[in-house]
Amino acid sequence: MKNILAAIMFFTRIPLWKIKAFQLPAKYYENVINYWAVIGWLTSGVMILSIWAFLQIAPLPIAIVFGFVSRLLLTGALHEDGLADFFDGFGGGSTKQRILEIMKDSHIGTYGVLALILYFMIGFQILQQFEIPLLLVFIIVADTFSKYLASTMTLFLTYARTKETSKSKVIYARMHWKAFLLSSVFVILSLLLLPRWEYFLALLFPITLYFFLIRYLKKKIQGYTGDTCGALFLLCELSTWFGFLVVQNLFL
Repeated sequence: MKNILAAIMFFTRIPLWKIKAFQLPAKYYENVINYWAVIGWLTSGVMILSIWAFLQIAPLPIAIVFGFVSRLLLTGALHEDGLADFFDGFGGGSTKQRILEIMKDSHIGTYGVLALILYFMIGFQILQQFEIPLLLVFIIVADTFSKYLASTMTLFLTYARTKETSKSKVIYARMHWKAFLLSSVFVILSLLLLPRWEYFLALLFPITLYFFLIRYLKKKIQGYTGDTCGALFLLCELSTWFGFLVVQNLFL
């Protein structure tokens, strides 16, 4: 339970840390990534509730925009910051040291701006193509499944920085089998929401992208950082939405 509380405080702006009983030792924050998929239910839940609420007073495009805004407010744009840093680093750096230096820079560059624009533009266009009940299900599935994939990065890669040079001063612990099982349960619960088996084919898109990025990170920086985790999550999420769209257009 303390690991999940740490994950909530790390991945969202919910100020549980202000409550004395929830002030946890640093060791619990080393395991937060292992419970990322669990937090996916919270972040996707806020997003779909916002979309549903705005649908009562506004058309779907406006509701989707506010859905994105609600999740950004909840997470403090933590993952979007990682996506921008990822593209700035790998777009502008040619060596491991230079890539890591650029990603740590707090200023956003051209590659980062373009990445964020494309992510929101493509995501916004894709989500408008679904009927509302399916849209809400797809948001939950894509969020939890993509965070599940990103959380397993520690099984294949080591941390590319030292603890002293880490932006968050946290080095994630390798996923334990208990955390793996718990996360798997939450992901399976989300997958059970899919109304037809054909939609499971969409998961091939994020899985393929995941292994491509793992190989790419291993080659370029011989590991991962917090920024690469956030970037991998958002890219896998976008590819999951795209996968659902492809399945819908080709098979249904």
